[in-house]
Amino acid sequence: MPMKNPQCEIPDYTPTSKEIEKILKNSKRVAVVGLSPQTSRDSNKVARYLLEAGYDVIPVNPGQQKILERTCYKTLEDIPFAVDMANLFINPTRVPPVVEQCIRIGVKTIWMQLGIVHNDAASKAKTAGIEVVMNRCIMVEHQNMLNFDRDPLKKP
Repeated sequence: MPMKNPQCEIPDYTPTSKEIEKILKNSKRVAVVGLSPQTSRDSNKVARYLLEAGYDVIPVNPGQQKILERTCYKTLEDIPFAVDMANLFINPTRVPPVVEQCIRIGVKTIWMQLGIVHNDAASKAKTAGIEVVMNRCIMVEHQNMLNFDRDPLKKP
């Protein structure tokens, strides 16, 4: 059997548009793991978008004290309150220990951004009752949801 390369995986499972919409509507506090302080980075752009969209964004980056004028935590386990979602901007090889943290602290959803897939870690998270989205941009999915909600041709 050939070796799996987690950097080239294709998601075993993709949630439906309705499932993604439910996740986005039910998640209020989002920990952004791997959030960069650099405004040109995708993680920073997405975090700013989420803030503007009304989400409570919690930065997670061990090398920073504050990002986007918000307290930054070294790990998910250092956050002193519950979070609904962990939005991951990390190398796929770093996903398993973050998923372990999500399981321990009771995160409801793990969202892996575009290019991030780790089927084994996702399977473990789903077994623990955590919803998983892989290889999708939360900002794009949120914009799609808003556009769909505003579509006058949409059936009630």
